[in-house]
Amino acid sequence: MMQTVALAALVLFTGYGIRRRVGVLDRFNIPAPVVGGFLFAAVALVLRQAGTLQFAFDTRLQGPFMVAFFTAIGLGASLGLLKVGGRQVLVFWGIASLLAALQNGIGVGLAELMGVNPLLGLITGSITMTGGHGTGAAFGKLLEEQYHFPGAVTLAMAAATFGLVAGGILGGPVGTRLIDRFRLRPARGAAPAAAPRATPSSLDEEIDVEPAGRPPTAYLLLHTLTIILACMWVGGMLSAWLGRYITLPGYIGAMMVAAVVRNLADASGRLRIEERVVDDLGTIALSLFLTMALMSLKLWELLDLAGPMLVIVIVQVAVMAAFATWVTFRVMGRDYDAAVMAAGHCGFGLGATPNAVANMESLVERFGGAPRAFLVLPMVGAFFIDFTNALIITAYINLVGP
Repeated sequence: MMQTVALAALVLFTGYGIRRRVGVLDRFNIPAPVVGGFLFAAVALVLRQAGTLQFAFDTRLQGPFMVAFFTAIGLGASLGLLKVGGRQVLVFWGIASLLAALQNGIGVGLAELMGVNPLLGLITGSITMTGGHGTGAAFGKLLEEQYHFPGAVTLAMAAATFGLVAGGILGGPVGTRLIDRFRLRPARGAAPAAAPRATPSSLDEEIDVEPAGRPPTAYLLLHTLTIILACMWVGGMLSAWLGRYITLPGYIGAMMVAAVVRNLADASGRLRIEERVVDDLGTIALSLFLTMALMSLKLWELLDLAGPMLVIVIVQVAVMAAFATWVTFRVMGRDYDAAVMAAGHCGFGLGATPNAVANMESLVERFGGAPRAFLVLPMVGAFFIDFTNALIITAYINLVGP
């Protein structure tokens, strides 16, 4: 078990080293766990096919790391942030949740048309498109273990990577087309805005960027770790009880309990939750969980379903472009900030909040600032969409699962 975790840590930092030296990986915000994990999985495949060496991993700690990360998401889901962002945050949260439900409907429908397992439709739906690599690994594990769908994690990682790259390419042209077509310009006096930093809910957040807030002392780390562990404990019991009636991923209970704890803490003022420390602990858990999931991929399991998967994700990219143009832009106000948000939505609607921010930055550098867009979209992408997406995915699994 410890050898597996130690190897995951080494693979993770190998990914960081490669990413820093290969510009295209950094440009498209490919996470370091994905870089290192896929490389290790590819090497393992070559060694296996050559009959030289096969790896067997003890992944007992992978589950606890996953639950700890999603517990950190729950601790970041403060309803007080809705007051800060105003009505626009609530509206965009609704739009993003609608897209997640639509992605699952499209994925399942196309999978059934092609005569393949409808669970592949969910994997190529909001599990990986809105959810990205972290959500893909978590639900892929659930589908493999509880629904006996072999290769679910491998398929999820491939789909999430495709979506991540496509989202980085798509956003700029979509936003530019809207700005040019409707002759949109920034509000008078708007300057290029610095993007708010994503919190642990951003599944593909870098771990070597210094966050804002109080530095983590030993006491603060222990205090926050205790809160996370207590939420995991109570959440585990909640998941076990709910599991009698519906199928749930193991982290749902902990995430829900953590969200309640966070909002009770905000309301009472009796419990202080340091966002920066939650970020640190959640990101550590995510990085190790995701690296362990990726380095143990069985890439040969992609062969049978690679074709149908590719068809579905290409359709998802086209739908994302249409949704951003016809729904996101129009509902968010049909102005310059709405066009910038549409470009950003292409980024995190296909996998990652950092991609969304990069898309928006590319537009404001050229056309001018969009402060409303930089307030609304990162807040929804970082704090809220992963919460509702998990609930939407769970509902779909219970509808289409065998």
